[in-house]
Amino acid sequence: MAGLGPQVEDPSPFAAVADLPLQSLATIEAPVLVVAPHPDDETLGCGGAIAQLRSQGCAVRVLVVSDGANSHPRSRLYPPSRLRALRQAETLTALAGLGVEATEVTFLGLPDGSVPHLVGAPPRRHSAAAPLALAQCQHYLGLSAPQTIFLPYQFDPHRDHRATWQLIRGAAAALPQPPRMIEYPIWDWDPQQRQPLGSGYRAWRLDISAQLGLKQRAIHCYRSQTTALIPDDPTGFRLTPELIAPFLNPWEVFLELDP
Repeated sequence: MAGLGPQVEDPSPFAAVADLPLQSLATIEAPVLVVAPHPDDETLGCGGAIAQLRSQGCAVRVLVVSDGANSHPRSRLYPPSRLRALRQAETLTALAGLGVEATEVTFLGLPDGSVPHLVGAPPRRHSAAAPLALAQCQHYLGLSAPQTIFLPYQFDPHRDHRATWQLIRGAAAALPQPPRMIEYPIWDWDPQQRQPLGSGYRAWRLDISAQLGLKQRAIHCYRSQTTALIPDDPTGFRLTPELIAPFLNPWEVFLELDP
């Protein structure tokens, strides 16, 4: 993967983002698959890249791994079935604004907060679900045959993000032609949670200034996560302006393992 620039060292590329090299999407091969652990991760982490790729006529598909139904677990107005449907609708609306048609979006429906890990992560009670989840991902990748996959960062602090990385990397290993893997950070933007960059990784930036307005509107399509739309669970998750701010820069950050 020539042209990625010098390797970014400890403690984290997010401590000096302005020093990361800029890179274009000119070398991206289609079809492209964007994998989201939860509904909204694809827009937060890759919304600008998605819109840019679609503006260039590149085929983009999106796979949403978990159902997102655990963001407001105490709500009676929005029990899991209703919240699941709402978050799917929000995803389709957001992605339509970025240029992705509903027919190109797939919802795997794994449990929010309990996406099964393949290796090395508790709780073990979910381990029995891992082979089935892996088979689902293998089947999807076999049908879609992506040449490039955007997926969550391997060491993202959120367990579902790490589990999603494991499932997609494991499923891609069965493909006859290994796709290029480009990872995007989500919770590493939080200084309290981020870790040193994983060994062998290089980080780069994509200029999305021309797509920033589209991305901002797409983020705010997720009203269940960004507003008080669900009023009866004060403990529910909320994407506050502070949490959203790192995703509204005129660039996105991506990470790739050295070949």
